[in-house]
Parts: sequence; structure tokens; C-alpha cells
Amino acid sequence: MTNRCYSKIQWAEEMGCFNSKPNDAGAIRRRPGSIGEVAVFVPGLRVPKSSDELPLQPLGDGLPRRLTERLAVLRNRIIVMAAHEALYMTKPTWRITITQHGGSKSADLLQALEDYLPTLLGLVKDGSELEDKVQFAWMNQEDDAEDTSMPSAWYEVLSVLHLMALLRLSQANSLLVPKTSIEGYHAKVSEENKRASVEIFLKAAGYLECAIQHVLPKISPEKRWKGLPVDLAEGILKAICMQALGQAIDVQLGLAIDSPKATLAVKRRLACEMVKCWHQAHESISDLPLLDGWAEKHRLFVTWKHIEAKAAAYYYHGLILDEGNSEKSHRTAVAALQSAEELLKESKAACEAFHAASPKPAAVGIDEEKIHKESSCKVRINKDLYNKDNIIIHDHADTVPPLPDFAVALKPDEYRLPPPLTDTN
Repeated sequence: MTNRCYSKIQWAEEMGCFNSKPNDAGAIRRRPGSIGEVAVFVPGLRVPKSSDELPLQPLGDGLPRRLTERLAVLRNRIIVMAAHEALYMTKPTWRITITQHGGSKSADLLQALEDYLPTLLGLVKDGSELEDKVQFAWMNQEDDAEDTSMPSAWYEVLSVLHLMALLRLSQANSLLVPKTSIEGYHAKVSEENKRASVEIFLKAAGYLECAIQHVLPKISPEKRWKGLPVDLAEGILKAICMQALGQAIDVQLGLAIDSPKATLAVKRRLACEMVKCWHQAHESISDLPLLDGWAEKHRLFVTWKHIEAKAAAYYYHGLILDEGNSEKSHRTAVAALQSAEELLKESKAACEAFHAASPKPAAVGIDEEKIHKESSCKVRINKDLYNKDNIIIHDHADTVPPLPDFAVALKPDEYRLPPPLTDTN
């Protein structure tokens, strides 16, 4: 079964569209495969594994019976639900059957994880000596090791927040994927779904920000550098956090394009904010030892979206510069539009590399007609600027105007860990 990955950079509706159809299949722990139609890239879901150290009886070293029993019951429920959700996300051929029995249970799984956290945090409350009394195991996706087991309750908290964030990204994807009619036509994604997806992206970013700021520092440096899988490396967490913000701004840009009231200045600002988010994501992930499979695909995705965002930013920047009346403004406008066109070509190559990682790519087409037309128009209007005494068309790096530096307006939703549940309360 084939699948299509849509670039949700909505400015492409003005300049062209991006799409691809990678093929393959896999299991919960798998190479990237056919996961159905997607609008949001979600790194492979990490799933908790059963632990022999969570029986329904008290453990040694003073683990209270009721706390242990509740921990085991809640975690076992999550194991079953997470496996269900992982299969739902990765097996489109199974998705029809699973949907007949209720479809995605991501909201139920998120609630189960929320219910689990207070009990789990009971192991790490102030003064507790229970933090390292239980071995927690999770199946990895981006790390070369199949699973990682650590005697650390904070490792479990970190894994839970990571899973919650990816579930939110999956929910956003469900809202942004166009629904297919019986006739095979894609219905347009509603404005309501787009706005709801922005809120979901911010929740995902909030979980990860909490993980980075308040959970990672609780894990000893030795365990962080030697024990944590690549899936939970700080760089990966930051990259996914910035991806969530970048894709939220992407949706906002799409809404601006659809709105007749949105000015070029608004579109340029949103595009420039996207560049900043994807640049930070790229920097966070670029130095990590990512191997083949989901990890390499994740890196390639970030690279692709970073280039794509820059193309959009230079496109709108060039259009605004061209509104000026001076020769200088027209020259810089042409340089900006040329840069946008060149970045679109780089984006096409990056997109092809992204889909070549593990699954073989199907045809990938980028329609550059709109941006090429804009650039050609500026050349005709200002062709006196293209003589040998002024600008050399193919060597204009020194004339490319810098993009405006806008602060990112969107912020992650603040997420606070719940109060711990102890054996006495």
C-alpha cells in the first residue's frame, strides 16, 4: 500500500505543491514504512515493555504495597494501549480493522499517561529513596539498541512525556490530513481543524519543554550520557519541540494565505519565524549519532523543512522589497527571489533524500512555476540591473538581503508535572 506525505507549508499553494508516496511496511519496532497519509512527521513511537520488577506485591527496600500495585496496574494498562496505538499509526492495512473497533485511542492513552504520572512521581517525591528501586524498560525507535532499561523513575517520567508529545503530533496529523471521499477526492482541511492543530502542537511542545527543563536535570550525568537512548537525547527532544512550533507556524501561514486580509508583511513574518524554529531544530539534531531508519529519516526531515522554510521567507521578503521605488530595492528584491528559487531546488533534493531513507521514494514533484514566474518578471522589469557592470545572474551571493529577525510569537503551552501520589494519599 502506498502513502502520500504532504508538505503543509501552505505557501506552496501559491508556488506549487510537494507530495510523495514512499512504500514499505513494518512493525512497532521497525524501519520507516507505509504509515498512511501524513501531514506531520512523527518519529517512531516508543512503547513501554513489561517489567519483572513490577509484580502485584511489595518489593524489597521498602516499596509500599499499595503504591507498587497501583504502579503495576496503571503501567500494564499503558503497555496494552500503547501497543494498540503504535500499530494503528504504523499499519494502514490494519487501520481499517482497528477503526471498526474504535479507531485511534490516543486521547484515552494520553489520559492513562496523565493518570499514571502522579503515582510514578510518588517514587521521586522529596526525600524519597525509591527513585532507583524499579527497572523500567521501553522499546526504542531512533536508537540502535532495541530497548533501554534503567533503574530510574525519572527515566520513566521522561519516557512518558516523550510519548505524550508524539501522541499530540499524531493527533495534529489526523486533523491536517485531507479526508478522502468515496470518489477518491481529497476534501479541503477545514479552518477549524487547522486552528485546533495549532493548539495541539503547542501542547506537544509544552510536554517536551517540561521534559528538557524539569526532568532531564534530575537524571544523573552518567545515566544521561551512557544510559539514555538517542530517542531521549536532549538534542532530539529540542528538535521535536521546535518542529512542533515550526509546524504550528506553518499552519498559521496557511491560514494567512487563505485570508484576503493578511498582508505580505504578515506572511513574511510567519515565514521568518518558521526559519528560526527549523534552524534551531536542525542545530539540535545535526550532531547526534543517528543511524539508519527513523533516526536518519528524522534528520533528513528537519533538513528538508529548514530549507523549505527559507525558500518561503525569501519569497515573501522579495515581494515586499520589490514594492520599493529605488533601484537598490529592486536589485535586492530580485536577489531574494532568485535565492527563493534556488532554495526550492535544494528543497526538492532534500525531500527526495528524505523519502529515500529506508522506503524507496515514489515520484516527487515540486512545481516551481510560480516562484520562477515572479523572478522572471523582476528580471524583465529591471533587466538593466543584469548587465555585466551590475549583477551577474548566477553569482549574487553578496547581494542577497538578510532576512528580518523576528522573535517567534508562539510559545509552548506550559505543562507542570502533577503532584505526587504517595502510599498514604
